[in-house]
Amino acid sequence: MKWVNDADAGPLGGPLPAGPQKALAKAIHLEWITIGFLVLSVVVVGMVAGQSQAMQAAWAEDSLSLLPPIAFLIAARVIRIQPSIRHPYGHHRSIGVAHLVAGTALLLMGSIVLISSLIGLISLEKPPVGTTVLFGHQFWAGWLMIAVMVPTAIIPVILGRMKLKLAEELHDKVLRADADMNKADWSTAVATIIGVLGIGIGLWWLDAAAAILVAASIVFDGVTNVKASIEDLTDTRATRFDDSEEHPLIDEAEKVTRAVPWVRQAAARVRDQGHVFHVEMFVIPEPGQDPSLTQLMEVRRSLLGLHWKIHDVAVIPVGSIPGYLLADEALEG
Repeated sequence: MKWVNDADAGPLGGPLPAGPQKALAKAIHLEWITIGFLVLSVVVVGMVAGQSQAMQAAWAEDSLSLLPPIAFLIAARVIRIQPSIRHPYGHHRSIGVAHLVAGTALLLMGSIVLISSLIGLISLEKPPVGTTVLFGHQFWAGWLMIAVMVPTAIIPVILGRMKLKLAEELHDKVLRADADMNKADWSTAVATIIGVLGIGIGLWWLDAAAAILVAASIVFDGVTNVKASIEDLTDTRATRFDDSEEHPLIDEAEKVTRAVPWVRQAAARVRDQGHVFHVEMFVIPEPGQDPSLTQLMEVRRSLLGLHWKIHDVAVIPVGSIPGYLLADEALEG
């Protein structure tokens, strides 16, 4: 029974360990706050948008911004499901699926908004912004639009910075994508305000130009997230949470394995499962060495103890290692 337990998928049957669980709880709390703010923003912006294309684009972006936090919250529940014969790797990859769903929705809807805004500019549509009455006072409705957009330039940036720290700790690319979108919301708000002011001073085309800028930012977010999610789901070499470079744990795991006395060479094949990694460590024994089951399990345990992200480990003795797994080859290709 001892070896059956050792063959389990590492120390993580399903949920994350205590430290990351705390970070995940904070992230979930922030996402609920984000959803609450976005729902309020969508309602208020929708009420005052009028015929302004920039305001309508901002409303669309706020609506679409609900997708990443919702996808994150769903994935955060799914990863708790224990591995089974049907899902032997567990459900950590639901993070990657959520990433793809959110990115695809952003790309499609952003494209629709972009095309609509371009048509409005080409057809020389001049959106009217009249006056409104609030608390018995009549004033230009554009001021109300601007007042509504100011909070959307500040609050999401604060939330985004808080999420970014947790995204790195959790290695969560959905949370990172959401944080990046939040941090960039100030540019959407500023562009929208400029567009509304353009209507007020007679430069109607500024409104359409601002709408195009907002739509382009949505499309960019969509393309970036779809590309990153597809790479993860198609088993590219694991990278950092921001896709900036190869994840350093790969090199650390290989160094730990190569330091074992009976190991001549070692190289890892690592899958990014979402929050955690699945590691296949290929080892070439020293000449004359025939590693026992006990020795192989010791290497496996040392890798599992390296970091909580290293979740599922298989140590495989081989006669040779494919060139694409060696460090120099990996850097070139």
